[in-house]
Formats: sequence, C-alpha cells, structure tokens
Amino acid sequence: MNITTRPEEELWHNVSSAGAYEWWYFDAVDVESGISFVVIWFCGFPFSPSYATHYEQWKRGAINHPPHPSDYSAFSFQCYEQGQELINFIKESDRSAFSSNPSSVGVTFEQCSFTYQPDNDSYQLSIAFDFPARNRSVKASFCFAVQQRVALEQQDGNNGGKVPRHQWLLGAPYARVSGDMRLMNSGGQHLRTITVQGAHGYHDHNLGELPMQEYMKRWYWGRAFSSRYYLVYYLIFYRNTAYAPRFFVLLHDVELGSTTHYQPATLREEQLHHGLFAPLHSRQLFLSGNGASLTIEHHHPLDAGPFYLRFPATISLKQEGQAVITLQGISEFLNPQRLNSHFFRFFTRSRILRSNQPSLMYNVYNRFKQIVG
Repeated sequence: MNITTRPEEELWHNVSSAGAYEWWYFDAVDVESGISFVVIWFCGFPFSPSYATHYEQWKRGAINHPPHPSDYSAFSFQCYEQGQELINFIKESDRSAFSSNPSSVGVTFEQCSFTYQPDNDSYQLSIAFDFPARNRSVKASFCFAVQQRVALEQQDGNNGGKVPRHQWLLGAPYARVSGDMRLMNSGGQHLRTITVQGAHGYHDHNLGELPMQEYMKRWYWGRAFSSRYYLVYYLIFYRNTAYAPRFFVLLHDVELGSTTHYQPATLREEQLHHGLFAPLHSRQLFLSGNGASLTIEHHHPLDAGPFYLRFPATISLKQEGQAVITLQGISEFLNPQRLNSHFFRFFTRSRILRSNQPSLMYNVYNRFKQIVG
C-alpha cells in the first residue's frame, strides 16, 4: 500500500484493469446532535457481488470479456443518529451513471456529486436519491471545509516495491462540516430536516488495480478526534505472508500545529468476535513501538455485513514522556477474503440496489429493516 497526499492524486485515475477499483470517501460526526454520516462514490465497486462474479468467470475463461470498473460504479450513503441506523443506501449501476472530469476534482453518480473548490479549500457535496424500498427520499447538501492538510509520501517496500498497486490518498484528515439533509417519504411528503454545523469531517481516496480479495487479507482503519487532536490509523495485512503488514498512525495537535506520524512495530488483537454473517474481528487492538502505544476500543457496530463492520470507537494514544490522549471516532474492519464466497455474495446482494435489476431479496431485506428499525 502506497500512501500519498499529493493534490493531483485526487483526480479520477480512470483505472481500467479487470477488478480495479477507486473510491472517494467522506464522513462527518456531529457530537452535539448525535448525527454521523458516511458518503462514498465508487468507480469499480470492490464489494459488488456482480463485479466479483464477472471477474471470476472471466479469469477462469468462462466468458471472454473482462469486467470494466466503470460498469460497476456505485454510490453509498449511511446516516446514523445516536448510534442507530437512520439511512443505509447503496446503489450500483453501469458506466452511464458515473462521470468525472479528468482535469478537475469531482465525481457524479446519477444525482449525487461532489466538487472541490480550490478558492476556499472545500468540498461541496450535493446528494439526491430515492429509496423506495424504505419509502424514503433524501436530498442533502454539505460543505467540507478543510482545516488541515499534511504532506506525506510513503511507498510499499514489500518485494522491492513490485507489488499490486493500492494507493491511499489522505485527502483531508480534518475538516469542518456544515449542511442540511431533508428526509421525505416516496410521495414527497417532508418528514424532517437534519442540520449539522461545525461537525468533525474527514476525506480520503483509495484505488487499486487488482481485486482486494486477490492480495489483501484484512484491513482496519479509523479516525478519531477531540477538541485539541485528531488521529488517523491504518492497518493492513496481505494474503502473501512474505509481505510485511503495514501499520500507520498519524496524530495532529491543533493547538501546536504539529503533525506526527508513527509506524508501530507490533499489533495485538484481543476480544475476538464473529457471527453467522459478521467476519472474525477484534474489538480491541493494541499497537506499540517507535515511540508510542495505541489502544483501539471498538464498540457496538453501527453497520455489519459478511465482510465488513463499522464501529464507534475510543482510541487512546500514549507517547513517550506524555500523558495519555483519548479520542472518539469511527473505526472500520474489512475481510476481503469473504468476497470470494458465493454464499456471502448471495446475502450481500440484498444490501445493494442494482439499476434495472429488480430484486425480491433486496425488497424483502429492506422491508424487514424498516419493520425492526
């Protein structure tokens, strides 16, 4: 995994190799209101059962044409209130739904888009989608005003650098987020308006030129904040056991204006959990070495699926000779190996609306979620 913060890497790379993917991620946490949300645009949806099946069939020679990432574009929007799911929407489509100008930062999927405004260093998100399976329609507009950027460049040294390309762009580790979200029913009746003002925001951008399940074993990521600090961590393990895992921690002190990044030497995973659908994962992580120790506590999941979990998290950092820093935020876990399972692909389809492909399973799942809340 390569790490970069170069602004030009924010542009759409138009990766075209079979199984490749690219996504732009935004999240915000409003401590006062208890509202948090995650918005992602994808070109090459790496968690798509349809994309994985097409790739698998092509690779074994059952079909001649390889899958193109843009034919598996997607958009996802999750919103939580006081730790409970409010909206969980994922839609996938072919290349007709996706667009991006190769010379300016921004992406559009159907009526959902984001653009970058260099004059005030901000991202403008405009979101509009219908969610008939849950009798909802959503319109939202958010501004991510960047408060801090960092300069960082690290190359993956495994196998002399000759590894599949996976790049993580740390776009905006700290942003202030303001905006409104209007919830309506499918008939257009207004239900409520949610306003966020000065929420803690974050943005990054990932791409890879090979399916995740081909080379990645598991992946933890998270970010947390307090009134003085913000922190981002990234832990990745590879299928090839000869490759060293990658551990990365970044801490920024807003008061002093200083940024420090660590590469812990050791990781210990404790309080292992799993379920029928949830993959085996740790609820408690301990990292140490190179001048710092980090404890990550995963709380009750906000979202869980066959290969993925999202948690509210408490993160504590102890630097040599300094007091413990405790922060609150979001943490995620991914096990791409489960994307190889036809059993789990079957159930994952119930979470994804695929354009022009009616799905009884999708409708039943969302009706069930609507009933149980």
